[in-house]
Amino acid sequence: MAITAALVKELRDATGAGMMDAKKALTETDGDMDAAVDWLRTKGLAKADKKAGRTAAEGLVAVKAEGGQGVVVEVNSETDFVAKNEEFQGMVAGIAGAAMSADDVEALKAADLGGKPVSEVVTDAIAKIGENMSVRRMAKITGDNVTSYVHNAAADGMGKIGVLVAFTGSDDALARQVAMHIAAVNPAALAEADMDASVVEKEKQIQIDIARESGKPEQVIEKMIEGRMKKFIAESTLVNQAFVVNPDVTVGQAAADAGVGITGFVRLEVGEGIEKKEEDFAAEVAKAAQG
Repeated sequence: MAITAALVKELRDATGAGMMDAKKALTETDGDMDAAVDWLRTKGLAKADKKAGRTAAEGLVAVKAEGGQGVVVEVNSETDFVAKNEEFQGMVAGIAGAAMSADDVEALKAADLGGKPVSEVVTDAIAKIGENMSVRRMAKITGDNVTSYVHNAAADGMGKIGVLVAFTGSDDALARQVAMHIAAVNPAALAEADMDASVVEKEKQIQIDIARESGKPEQVIEKMIEGRMKKFIAESTLVNQAFVVNPDVTVGQAAADAGVGITGFVRLEVGEGIEKKEEDFAAEVAKAAQG
């Protein structure tokens, strides 16, 4: 079968492959479009596998909330440039939608997105865009009501920080202000009872060591530690933090005054905990030149 320019263009439009790759695929498959797509996909998968070892610490966090349920997902890429790509953003939005019916990341990767598993959609995007990508995290929250907030929004419902707040009451505006507070301050827990006991104990030991360095009597040290731990808990827990909107009151007091009860929250920030490999500019240029 003759491999026409129109056929090559059709395959390129369908797959995002380069002109020479599309032409070779059609030649190898005797012009069979479906077989050519499979041929390119196979080659694309090989390319994607090569990129899997590269650090993907950029990307987007997307939020979705409907009624009493909300989900936030983190999808990573290697560069912020790709995070601004409309195709990548469209994929992230689709993944967030699929996450509404998934219980965890592994279930999300297997969930259907446009007739394919999410993991396959991501792999196809790796081959097409040319960067490593990953669906790294997701978190869900339920409550009487759930509101969301995105900080540094790149598109509707997605940005660098995503927050969900579950609450009782009807003041969504106040709940959204609380979500903005969470994005800015990043509390460790909702209230003292929700604090990680090991974190509290570690901080207490640090304060004991600091206080004993002062050489003060033991009974004085005990009062010093009590005051410092009270301050630590207040600064670490959402309901006890000074509200960024009105620092004269705590978040808990502001919520109570508005007839709102904060029952839970989730905050994800792009790249949290990922160790980024530092390279000098010359090394980056050399790497880019090698392809």
